[in-house]
Amino acid sequence: MSDRRPRAAWRRPPAEPSTTASPETPEERPSVVQASLYRDGRRVSSPATLAETFRQLREHPDGMAWIGLQRPTEEELHSLAAEFDLHELAVEDALEAHQRPKLERYGETLFVVLRAARYLDAQEEVDFGELHIFVGPDFLITVRHGAAPDLSTVRHRMEKDPDLLALGPEAVLYAILDAVVDGYAPVVAGVQNDIDEIETEVFGGDPAVSRRIYELSREMVEFQRATRPLVGMLHGLMAGFAKYGTDEELQRYLRDVADHVTHTSERVDGFRQALTDILTVNATLVTQQQNAEMRALAEAGFEQNEEIKKISSWAAILFAPTLVGTIYGMNFDNMPELHWAGGYPFAVLLMAAVCVSLYVVFKKKDWL
Repeated sequence: MSDRRPRAAWRRPPAEPSTTASPETPEERPSVVQASLYRDGRRVSSPATLAETFRQLREHPDGMAWIGLQRPTEEELHSLAAEFDLHELAVEDALEAHQRPKLERYGETLFVVLRAARYLDAQEEVDFGELHIFVGPDFLITVRHGAAPDLSTVRHRMEKDPDLLALGPEAVLYAILDAVVDGYAPVVAGVQNDIDEIETEVFGGDPAVSRRIYELSREMVEFQRATRPLVGMLHGLMAGFAKYGTDEELQRYLRDVADHVTHTSERVDGFRQALTDILTVNATLVTQQQNAEMRALAEAGFEQNEEIKKISSWAAILFAPTLVGTIYGMNFDNMPELHWAGGYPFAVLLMAAVCVSLYVVFKKKDWL
């Protein structure tokens, strides 16, 4: 195996211009997005139908069929199950989707469920897809539910390395695992950028940041559900290296994928904890802001009450002489002390005495 190229050579080859549209990316295409037959790591045909694929594989028992489906019909999956002896439970899972990542073996067939992810820059959110893989001795079937991952890239990469593709369906499975895990890297970068922006918004007092924290936290829960089981799955595959005689080169590839998954899973766990801490800090800041606003309102109310006390006190003081003056300002001939010589001084002194008395009372009560 020493003459085979290192991992980086087949994992990340330089992009080449394509003259035809990718057959496995659009959502609107038929469920059978591509079916190919390979011998010795090279494509020998691309059948247009499942029936043709089955026929050619029977004619070339030393070949390998790689069938890609997207949201297949029940009839298509049942025809595949009849041809390749797929277990009915695995077929049911592939039809229903919404499965957790898992690895199950039914006789000679391996059934793998993966959760792919991609980061949507425009919406600033994570979009999750589901991928079901059937791996047999001479076939590999992929069933996609969602836009991610782009398996045409994996197919193109593998076809550029016939030696690797010649290792059979197991090599294709590891390449798909690698592509799914590599697809997590842009998501991690996008989420990290979102968290940095959220921290700025939190301390900037943006009232809409709580909703953004909540939505991103929900996405991180989904991301954990996609990555955490994958760690155990890959270790389960590695545990079967000796039992199933896995090629040494593929063992190295899988160990590298497992390292990437572990790192991603740890980052996702860190993101969720960070969002929990940010939400706590935001709640504290909101509470502090509300307390400050309530304190300001209380202080404003207290000042307003003090002003009302002063106004009320002066109104009461001025009311006493107004009352006396009003009474003696009436145009009646028969009024007590109306023609008394000391009536005017007495009225003035009475008004002054009442005003002074009220002023002293209000002053003692700190109303003035």
